[in-house]
Amino acid sequence: MDIRSVSRGQRIIIADCSNEDKMVDKFTAPDFLPDFNEKYRELPCLWQVQCRDYSKKLKRKAALEKLLELLKAGDPTAGITYLKAKIGSLRSTYNREHKKVQDSLRSGAAADDVYVPRLWYYHSLRFLSDQMGPRTSLSTLPSTAAEAPEVQPGPSTQEEEEVEEPSLTQV
Repeated sequence: MDIRSVSRGQRIIIADCSNEDKMVDKFTAPDFLPDFNEKYRELPCLWQVQCRDYSKKLKRKAALEKLLELLKAGDPTAGITYLKAKIGSLRSTYNREHKKVQDSLRSGAAADDVYVPRLWYYHSLRFLSDQMGPRTSLSTLPSTAAEAPEVQPGPSTQEEEEVEEPSLTQV
């Protein structure tokens, strides 16, 4: 049993983390992660927003089950929650590295000075790069003055009430 202290005097008691530690090592192992990333790439309903099955819960769940089978080969106790956390971790790590590369390119750095990703599995997740763009937005403002509605001067719909301000002699 392991006891770790946390801020404000609270303690967390951790039973046996050895199984979780083994799975973390297995998940990031060079012989497992490329296969996992390839299987993930083959299931676009999990990562491609434009995929017609992306918004279908049952299709996504079936795809997650396929990935979970691959994950359970190394750890039979792995579950959907763990799988979703690992996918989120992979995506955020990739996005962070990709942003560094893009920022380096935009900075005007010479070709030799462009940031080189340190992430060893960066290239196996390159299929995610086209999913990182900003979402399209809908502007409610007219783009030209001709499209703007004409404002007619006229009486206000709210009537102004005359409010008597107190004078210093009344106080």
